[in-house]
Amino acid sequence: MVWSATICRLTDSRMTQPRHIQLMDTTLRDGEQTQGVSFTAEEKAAIAKALLKSLNVDRIEVASACVSEGEKQSVKAINDWARSEGLDERIEVLGFVDYQRSVNWIKDTGGKVINLLTKGSEKHCREQLGNTLEGHAEDICRTVDYALSQGLRVNVYLEDWSNGYKDSRNYVFGLMDRICDTGISHFMLPDTLGVMAPDEVYESLRDMTARYPGLAFDFHPHNDYGLAVANVMAAVRAGIDSVHCTVNCLGERAGNVSLAEVAVVLRDKMHMELSIDETNIVRVSKLVENFSGKWISDNAPIVGADVFTQTAGIHADGDQKGGLYVSKLTPERFARTRSYALGKMSGKASLAKNLEALGITLSAENQAKVLARIVKMGDSKHQITMDDLPFIIADVMESKDFKHVRLLDCEITSKLNEASRVNISMELQGQIYKASGEGNGGFDAFINAVKSVLDERGITLPDLIDYEVKIPKGGNTNALTECIVTWRGVNQRKVKTRGVHANQVFAAVLATLRIINLQLHDMTM
Repeated sequence: MVWSATICRLTDSRMTQPRHIQLMDTTLRDGEQTQGVSFTAEEKAAIAKALLKSLNVDRIEVASACVSEGEKQSVKAINDWARSEGLDERIEVLGFVDYQRSVNWIKDTGGKVINLLTKGSEKHCREQLGNTLEGHAEDICRTVDYALSQGLRVNVYLEDWSNGYKDSRNYVFGLMDRICDTGISHFMLPDTLGVMAPDEVYESLRDMTARYPGLAFDFHPHNDYGLAVANVMAAVRAGIDSVHCTVNCLGERAGNVSLAEVAVVLRDKMHMELSIDETNIVRVSKLVENFSGKWISDNAPIVGADVFTQTAGIHADGDQKGGLYVSKLTPERFARTRSYALGKMSGKASLAKNLEALGITLSAENQAKVLARIVKMGDSKHQITMDDLPFIIADVMESKDFKHVRLLDCEITSKLNEASRVNISMELQGQIYKASGEGNGGFDAFINAVKSVLDERGITLPDLIDYEVKIPKGGNTNALTECIVTWRGVNQRKVKTRGVHANQVFAAVLATLRIINLQLHDMTM
């Protein structure tokens, strides 16, 4: 890229020494502009506390001024808490160029910082405000003066700065020239529509920082082209020390840049210093996910459910033999653990890693049997978790090579307020039988159908004396079901058989077939 070659020639000492980059999180303001997201006052307070206390974000923007009375009370509650914790200087609120109105609103909430929204492009100034550069600058200065007189610290957004810099650079410089000496703390440069590429970010921000060397600039990226993280890297290379982000990429359209991704990229790829505590990134992400109702992708970097899961057996094998597929992004770094998926791509190492995590030891022969069952289940697109594994192991270990009876087909029909019906096709000692049955539920109907076949052969099914169903912890609707049935066998001896299937009824069916096979095996001994 254009800027990458230029960077190598930089002699600025700031580019060769570790720098601290501020992260300003705007989940509670810009993030709440996500379609369908509206946080309650309690949710806002919980997120604000998590961001500042658990994650230790440098600054947070919590609302827009003058939205509603409810919002005002919400911001007041956050400010009251922050003041008691000595964190009130890190709370910011978006305000508008309306002289006293926004300033007074923020003052009433106990706020100390106003982020003033100004027009960073001539088109916005002219067509949205119907104003001139001179008139808009005058209005800004008037509002800034009032805010400072009320004891607020003032930061300024140059809305649509990215388009303004591209289309009307003289307007941007003219506005900056008129407001740069008014006491503003941060000049915040948004790529409002996410239109910039990294080389554009680098060149434009180098120009801004060179023209105004004594000013503090923030970069506020959006992700419309999927370039937000790369643009942050370019901004930091250009000398920007403050970056805006949101949790889980919340924000309008494609959202803002991800706090989690920015944090790890700046640390790992650019060796920057940050304040945040990485071990709480995932916890805060889950909090925002639950409150926003916007579910993050399973493969979202850092916070996604699957990003520390190895699926291919060859990867598990490499990790087992020497951590060959491990990078700086270790799960422990984010208070997570690595897992190894079970399915059709699993290998011996995948199973071994899961057995190790569960504290289970199996012989090589039994491991091969269990792995074969896992691969077969994976071929049928069944999702298998570590919590399913004990069920599968128990089922495989209890399986015998008895094939006296095999279920060839089974159709179960159940309707509300009607008896269930079953049609089966089964092979019994080499002969094919078809049968039907009705009952109070699918399993009862199956038992009646099977009994009709067994009765024809003079075989008695043992009495069922107990029936227990288990599912793995977590309770997913597609989880494997383990059915353990206790039967009264020969000489009143209790016999337990187990069946494992995603369908509860078929788990019981498999347990029933197992008792029949055991019984027929005993009869042939």
